[in-house]
Amino acid sequence: SMNCLTEALGMGLPGNGTIPAVYSERLKLAKHAGMAVMDMYRKGIKPRDIITKESIINALTVDMALGCSTNSMLHLPAIAHEIGFDFDISFANEISARTPNLCHLAPAGHTYIEDLNEAGGIYAVMNEISKKGLLNLDCMTVTGKTLGENLEELKSNGFYERCNKWLDDFNKRYNVNVTKEDIIRPYDKPIGENGSIAVLKGNLAPEGAVIKHTACPKEMFKAVLNARPFDSEEACLDAVIHHKVQKGDAVFIRYEGPKGSGMPEMFYTSEAISSDKELGKSIALITDGRFSGASTGPVIGHCSPEAVDGGPIALVEEGDLIEIDVEERKLNIVAVSYTHLRAHETPEHL
Repeated sequence: SMNCLTEALGMGLPGNGTIPAVYSERLKLAKHAGMAVMDMYRKGIKPRDIITKESIINALTVDMALGCSTNSMLHLPAIAHEIGFDFDISFANEISARTPNLCHLAPAGHTYIEDLNEAGGIYAVMNEISKKGLLNLDCMTVTGKTLGENLEELKSNGFYERCNKWLDDFNKRYNVNVTKEDIIRPYDKPIGENGSIAVLKGNLAPEGAVIKHTACPKEMFKAVLNARPFDSEEACLDAVIHHKVQKGDAVFIRYEGPKGSGMPEMFYTSEAISSDKELGKSIALITDGRFSGASTGPVIGHCSPEAVDGGPIALVEEGDLIEIDVEERKLNIVAVSYTHLRAHETPEHL
């Protein structure tokens, strides 16, 4: 995802995110990247001339159109921090509301990064969303030209023709008829009206939690579930594998945030859940950890504040009722269990 968004940030040449390593074009790209470095040196163009608040918003916009990994909600704020831009992850909801989802790449969909490359790559996606004024075209890029100038130049320098040739070769080789629109939808015929990532907030995640809703079953967009908390991925994975988790559960993995354990990917547990035909559409996984770009299903990560900082996720107990509402961007504890109440009663109450 970040390899693709490097182009949207202006820090990668066209094709950087999508041209496969097996293509000879990748070698050309590497050589041209070296030439671009020297050209920027001669012109005095520095990374901070390229990475600005506007270019980061461009990248987040492209993120929504592409359907990138939730990990972009770690990397983009980190980059923003380096330039002094206070990037609140809630920006994602604002950008999502105005940016349609144009691509449905694996694992959420049935097209792949190679397909995206053959449809014109990241610049073809940017060209589509720029038609509606969603990008700042004045941002400088590593070509020494603005994003807008790059978009115009690619229309005349043969870049898209090379991409189309690869798509034609693919169709002939496999006797199929895949079109560019099958891979990158036109702006007015999107896969979804909103972008691919949502930030949920509520008393369980006052500072936000992240879900890639385009990879989540619609059945889980609005649900009230029974909490099943675990203090490590290993304990949770064991429970899932041995069928100790049931339909209607909200499975928590906590103490896996940045301070808790370095924020590892909860990949194995998310895969164990999403690959189960019943559980993948009837339970949720909520964590202060993160997920792989390959993760799918009803998985909510980056729950903040994290457990080790005393976030509400640390207080969840067995049987508490958890509300998920993706459309309303909510994540709440709506009721605590009887045993939870009893555990916190004082002797005078007994």
